[in-house]
Amino acid sequence: MEFIVEKIGMSRTVGVPSTPVTLLKVVESKVCEVREDGKALVAYHSGKKINKAIEGQQKKFDVSKEFNRFKTIEVAEGTETGDLSIAPLAEAKVIKSSFNSKGRGFSGGMKRHNFAGGPASHGHRFGRRIGSIGMCEWPGRVQPGQKMPGQYGNTKITVKNEVISFDEENGILILKGAVPGHKGARGMVRIVK
Repeated sequence: MEFIVEKIGMSRTVGVPSTPVTLLKVVESKVCEVREDGKALVAYHSGKKINKAIEGQQKKFDVSKEFNRFKTIEVAEGTETGDLSIAPLAEAKVIKSSFNSKGRGFSGGMKRHNFAGGPASHGHRFGRRIGSIGMCEWPGRVQPGQKMPGQYGNTKITVKNEVISFDEENGILILKGAVPGHKGARGMVRIVK
């Protein structure tokens, strides 16, 4: 079963030893349509403006203005249209979280792939560049997948975390360890155990 969540931030437990934790808030969502394959179309609020296409979907599924985005997620058997129940999170022990990592823009080889770089002393012109990349005689071209400078970050990453506690009243999930993404990032959590 999946839920749409928003990352509040990180904290730690009070105790010896202290444990780093991530706080996630379950986004209020409404099931619009349940499909036969165990998935459902869910409406939720993204905090962004509504366009004409979404207005049409809202009319079709009789959804109020507070829900302005739609997503297909996996739901439990017996789920019907209406509000999505977050009660299964109370019994969850392990969760898989999927978020987009922080985007770092166009980055060099040293930052992106942990290359060593050239010597730091004077008298060279190597610096932070990646050096030669081509093959000699065969195949005489740059191989696909060559580690080079380019876009770094902003990719979907899934991690497995232990559930420390869940506040059902406020919809706050506390997970052991870190989860990718920035504060306020939207992502998905799936119950594993």
